[in-house]
Amino acid sequence: MNMNNIIKRISLSFAATLLSLLSFAQDTVQMADTMRSNGKIYVVVTVCLVILIGLFIYVGRVDRKVSKLEQELK
Repeated sequence: MNMNNIIKRISLSFAATLLSLLSFAQDTVQMADTMRSNGKIYVVVTVCLVILIGLFIYVGRVDRKVSKLEQELK
């Protein structure tokens, strides 16, 4: 594939993603409003953050182990 095809694919993907995000942004989410009014949204956000932090720590540890193994093989 040449560079023009790659640029065209990337720009079309970006345009499609932007268009879909704009169409979803116009709807109101009643569930989020209900959870926010009950104070449960903070629990959801906290759980999501804990999961993301755990994933980052896991990936970091695996990366260090792989780097250590690579150094031993050299």
